[in-house]
Amino acid sequence: MRKIILSLAVAGILWSCNSTQNAVATVIKDVDVTIDLINVKEDKVVVTILTPSFTSETATFHIPKTVPGTYSEDNYGRFVENVKAFDSKGGNLKIAKTDENTYVIYDAKKLTKVTYLVNDTFDTETGAGFGESEDVFSPAGTNINAGVNFVLNTHGFIGYFKGKEATPYKLTVKHPANLLGVSAMTDADKSDTSDVFIMPKYASLVEMPIMYSKPDFTSFMVDDMEIIISVYSPTGKYTAKQITPNMETMMKAQKRFLGPINATKKYAILLYLSDMKTNDAKGFGALEHPTSTTVVMPEAMNLEMLQEQLKDVVSHEFFHIVTPLTVHSNEIQDFDFNNPQMSEHLWMYEGVTEYFANLFQVNQGLIDENDFFERMAGKIAQARQLNDNMSFTKMSKNVFDAPYKDQYLNVYQKGALIAMCIDIQMRESSNGKRGILNLMQDLSKEYGANKAFKDNELFAKITELTYPEIGIFLNKHVSGETPIPYEFYFNKMGVTETTIEITGNPFLKDQTQPYITVNPNTKEIVILPEIDLNVFMTTLGIKNNDIILAINDKNYNLDNIYDMILSSMNWKDGEAITVKIKRDGKEQILKGKVMMPKEKQEGYQATDNAKKAVREAWLRG
Repeated sequence: MRKIILSLAVAGILWSCNSTQNAVATVIKDVDVTIDLINVKEDKVVVTILTPSFTSETATFHIPKTVPGTYSEDNYGRFVENVKAFDSKGGNLKIAKTDENTYVIYDAKKLTKVTYLVNDTFDTETGAGFGESEDVFSPAGTNINAGVNFVLNTHGFIGYFKGKEATPYKLTVKHPANLLGVSAMTDADKSDTSDVFIMPKYASLVEMPIMYSKPDFTSFMVDDMEIIISVYSPTGKYTAKQITPNMETMMKAQKRFLGPINATKKYAILLYLSDMKTNDAKGFGALEHPTSTTVVMPEAMNLEMLQEQLKDVVSHEFFHIVTPLTVHSNEIQDFDFNNPQMSEHLWMYEGVTEYFANLFQVNQGLIDENDFFERMAGKIAQARQLNDNMSFTKMSKNVFDAPYKDQYLNVYQKGALIAMCIDIQMRESSNGKRGILNLMQDLSKEYGANKAFKDNELFAKITELTYPEIGIFLNKHVSGETPIPYEFYFNKMGVTETTIEITGNPFLKDQTQPYITVNPNTKEIVILPEIDLNVFMTTLGIKNNDIILAINDKNYNLDNIYDMILSSMNWKDGEAITVKIKRDGKEQILKGKVMMPKEKQEGYQATDNAKKAVREAWLRG
């Protein structure tokens, strides 16, 4: 899973990372599920399940509490209501709800059908900060917009019977003829209003999201892998055709970087663009699946920023084909959707993945080495704001519980830095010949999609496949509580610490502290009264307590403050700008040129040419 985190403190907002399809011609007895997207009432969808037979007196039916890749307890059962059970004659069977996600059905030997209603998650999102709400992360959520769009993360619609998890599933989706369902699955029904998908077990089915919308998709080949991109843009601002060229360039670069590590033949990218209204998705980022990625982004982004964000988040999700989809522990292999046991190795599942999403870009020439160093410096700064003394393996194992769950976001910061240090140490120990990608290739050969490792044996196996220094590092800095001396590892590559200058945000100091607030009565955006203004504001003549009414003839207030922030992130020095303000009750127009604020931060640069060869092997080998 990959979350995009942009903070605006005044609004209290945080914008939020191997199953193979088997076409089974016949099944002896499957779980036969129908989702009706035609007869939607009160924003709810009817799900009907024709059940397999039971020999026990009771049957337990679960809606997932959590799903792989989310590392949060989302309780999808809270979006399900009116659950009913029937015998072969249509008679009601007694049913009891035992917790938010679980139902016990009595006289189960007579059970033939279960029905219920599903509400979507997008409508419930508040946009509150990480850990401050019960929002389901949007790419792991669901959308029901009758006749327009349906985001079917299948775990949000389909439950499973305890003991029947390995039973084949047949999924029929009835949908309006004008909506096309795009998925990595293959539709076995040629009808324009019905799709049929057959999967070997529940865990395989819930790794196969589907998005229904007006047809807008492209496809291309990367070696022998078919990539499908489907886009839903509520106003039609963006199309799949606009998104595809950059995505094709990126994914071909990823395949070149990975080499022969992946055998996936079909991969679907489902992109939902939110209009950011109060009842639409607000958690931005992506969630990985073995052959799919679901992505949610704000439609308000301009194309350049959208492409940059997609490059980062989709590349992150695609690299999950390495870990945990190919290299994973027993906890991942036998995932329990309602009583999950977490693995100790989020540093690898999310950290190595995030590191690859950055390393491949410098490796393939998509960014230069200074951009890469700046990204790593940013991760160091953010990691040090979290608990740098906490054992990463302990945090991973207990990620659902306090105080560890509040440190989860460090998987994208320190987790990536752990991977970087392993990479650096391997390059030094092998005189540049081997790095962490070689390690992951070796682990893929050792284990693979169908063979899991034991959590407590992984460090020993990695040490066996690499060098003693790697084992020392893992025990001291990953399972241990000793902070990583990043300068020590950078120095091995001839890289030293320095101060760098980056472009800031006109409305956020250091990307976090706002220069603005909002009048709750009028919804007007107000410059804070006592804050020292930045060069963007002083150049234009903006003063404390000014009310921003419009920028470049577009009106702004609390309702579309997101749009203003997103637009400002794309302004360039020297561009003409017009700001309409209200000062002391009088409106006026301020005209001038953009001067973006500059911020200094700690960074890194290559300084030792004696180590250039090993550094080149690290970054481009």
